Amino acid sequence: MVNHSSPVGFLLLGFSEHPRLEKILFVVVLCSYLLPLLGNTIIPLLSTLDPRLVSPMYFFLSNLSFRGLCFTTTCVPQMLVNRWGPTKTISFLGCSVQLFIFMLLGTTECILLTVMAFDRYVAVCQPLHYATIIHPRLCWQLAAVAWAIGLAQSIVQTPPTLRLPFCSHRQIDDFLCEVPSLIRLSCGDTTYNEIQMAVASVFIVVVPLSLILVSYGAITRAVLKINSAKGRRKAFGTCSSHLIVVTLFYSSVIAVYLQPKNPYAQERSKFFGLFYAVGTPTLNPLVYTLRNKEVKRAFWRLLGKDGDSVQT
Repeated sequence: MVNHSSPVGFLLLGFSEHPRLEKILFVVVLCSYLLPLLGNTIIPLLSTLDPRLVSPMYFFLSNLSFRGLCFTTTCVPQMLVNRWGPTKTISFLGCSVQLFIFMLLGTTECILLTVMAFDRYVAVCQPLHYATIIHPRLCWQLAAVAWAIGLAQSIVQTPPTLRLPFCSHRQIDDFLCEVPSLIRLSCGDTTYNEIQMAVASVFIVVVPLSLILVSYGAITRAVLKINSAKGRRKAFGTCSSHLIVVTLFYSSVIAVYLQPKNPYAQERSKFFGLFYAVGTPTLNPLVYTLRNKEVKRAFWRLLGKDGDSVQT
């Protein structure tokens, strides 16, 4: 049966067939809710208050943290409610808002990570011209482009997805209202939506990832030309945190959006979708704080201690 009108809501199944796992996931998601709130608030705060962190890299990192903070406060609370109680429902309006925000923030992060790769490329390959090329005005322009592309992608893809003729059981086999899950819920022809998602995946996932790989290819060649081992370690150290975040983010995105159609892949994508939703916003600030001496020193200075004398 097909519901051609706007449904009153949906059922987000998650792992409802495994009640014990749902309780464990509640604790995991709760921790993954509180930690990103703290971490993604501290990084923009430090880059604003500490003049030593006023640089393009920390400006883009603050944008990335703001994205994580927005995602955590808008999407994760619904997951907590659904994991704890027997009711797994979400209203049609709630699903629409969740889908729109999910698309906006996910696309924005893809572009921001590409911009940050370009920033690292200039810093390593053209250090003498870094301040001239990556100037404050360009930073604002690049960040604005990233958010604008995210907004445009969400505006383009969200309405056609919500206009699909959904099956009357309204059961979404996922934790969130995502495009692939809503397409699977449809009982009508989804050819247009699948083509749209495939094209979007190429421009939003494949192209940015390719640019990042090209940037790091150039960075690797430049670093290998450095004679001293200490210089090579320092150069790689400036990129390691970003490279870890790129790996975590794109591995989960590819598993969710560029997977074959079969039941095994669907079950696997739920795990990767959950990691994408709660894992990456949690790990991003940890990676950038635990691996970055300047951020740790700025944190201690914020607490009133001498950051330069603290063991890092």
